[in-house]
Amino acid sequence: MAARLRAAYAGPALDPLRDVLDPTDADGAYAVQAINTGFWANQGRRIVGRKVGLTAKAVQAQLGVDQPDFGVLFDDMAIDNDGLLSPEQVLQPKAEAEVAIVLAADLDLPDATAADVAAATAHAIAAIEIVDSRIADWKISFADTVADNGSSAFFVLGETRKPLDGLDLYTCGMALEVNGQLASLGAGAACLGHPLEAAAWLARTLAAAGDPLRAGDIVLTGALGPMVALKPGDRVEAKIGGLGRVAFRYGN
Repeated sequence: MAARLRAAYAGPALDPLRDVLDPTDADGAYAVQAINTGFWANQGRRIVGRKVGLTAKAVQAQLGVDQPDFGVLFDDMAIDNDGLLSPEQVLQPKAEAEVAIVLAADLDLPDATAADVAAATAHAIAAIEIVDSRIADWKISFADTVADNGSSAFFVLGETRKPLDGLDLYTCGMALEVNGQLASLGAGAACLGHPLEAAAWLARTLAAAGDPLRAGDIVLTGALGPMVALKPGDRVEAKIGGLGRVAFRYGN
């Protein structure tokens, strides 16, 4: 299954994985993800952090689960702010605006709280995650998206790095524009109640698995509003209260 998913990055997308994984089989799905994480790391890709997904209760309900999920961020998934994403690099991409944090200290507490995350954080950054799915037509279950590295693809970080002191990541507003037109609205509270709560869930989950977050890690804490499908030629820009702007172009 892991090999099939790796091959699907070049297309075509796969049918849902129900012939191998029960739609709610978290252990099996994370086992597939771990196989591919190890494979790619052995190929020289460098892990730079994690992403949290399924932070909206409505999306969890849609997939029949009561928890978020996570995927791995590799160094070659980063796109420069105002940079370019080629259509050849993705299958069926969508964009969502998020709060990213960068850790200043290891976070290995099995009972980590949002306060613990805040104490370990160097700064927050406006981010756009470009999600993609190797499952045809995005007909995903929880197990599909977990096995598929959290439906991850690429990410963009803004240039403004802000310490958490003085930031209100609960009420901060988010506006995502495509070609200058408003396409998605949201706020920090939409992300599992608070972006730092999403990061705390991730910290607890990884610590329990013996693979904790480390100093220097980037954490994409989850979408602040609905994701937006992309078409070649789109220019995407997100603005997040207190964190400034972040943007990229999809195609020329």
